[in-house]
Amino acid sequence: MRAVQFSEVGGPEVLRTVDVEQPVPADGQVRVRVAASAFSAADNGMRAGFLPIPVVLPHIPGYDVSGTVDAVGAGVDGLAVGDPVIGFLPMERDGGAAEYVVAPAEALVAAPTSIPLADAAALPSVALTAWQALVDDGGLTAGQRLLVVGAGGVVGKYAVQLAKQIGAHVIATASPRSADAVLAAGADEVVDHTTTDLLDAVGEPVDVLLNLAPIDPEQFTRLVTLVRDGGVVVSTTAWMAAPDDAARGVRSAVVFVLPNRDRLTRLVSMVDEGTLHVEVTRRIPLDALPALHAEASAGPVVGKVIVLP
Repeated sequence: MRAVQFSEVGGPEVLRTVDVEQPVPADGQVRVRVAASAFSAADNGMRAGFLPIPVVLPHIPGYDVSGTVDAVGAGVDGLAVGDPVIGFLPMERDGGAAEYVVAPAEALVAAPTSIPLADAAALPSVALTAWQALVDDGGLTAGQRLLVVGAGGVVGKYAVQLAKQIGAHVIATASPRSADAVLAAGADEVVDHTTTDLLDAVGEPVDVLLNLAPIDPEQFTRLVTLVRDGGVVVSTTAWMAAPDDAARGVRSAVVFVLPNRDRLTRLVSMVDEGTLHVEVTRRIPLDALPALHAEASAGPVVGKVIVLP
């Protein structure tokens, strides 16, 4: 089968399109004929060697995947050949930038039926990140006020949508380029971070501050003053700590996304109910993945890109 893999860490040039043996599912695993995988900044970090995920080389990236079950290993219940599925695969194992991928059965759930199967690859890890940040770490509840810094990104728009489903009042920062999309996601207030000081724009304290942007640490610390006593600061910027304010009972947490099959199933239901929109910005062929990694190495990739084998 065709796949993109790297045999050593380094720049985008270490990625190669290769022919490898089709994987065979072991006990508890299924093989998926890939409809699409989704590119993530973490894929770029693992390839470059600065994200400490213990991958086994050679490694095929693409831990978000959608496709059709093609073969089933022993001991698997609830999945059968022909089932359309999506999954957040174990990051240290081979991913979906290939024609086929083997996955633990517990990593897969039934795919949404209301969107193309390939597009569904864009959902798992980013939507799970938003849920984990808001619910598990943020404890967000109905009636609370949420400030999302960096809402114009993919995780940000999922966070806005989920927060509105919870019943929160959402204040979001966005550039003029993404402001309309953030409003469409459901934000109650959008602050243009390119022209406006958040400390002036946010009139009342917020219960939860969610940071999704590569923010200056001093600026991040200043923003904590916007959080009420006893509130929460949550961040996805894993390379730096999230500031707290112990004197006021403001705690902090840094999110590193975890798999959760039940939660992913619920997110799929929300997609099919029409309450959660799956963003796909670009669709590229497998052979274009090295060029996408080169783009990511030069600067952030805008939106969500899926890779079609």
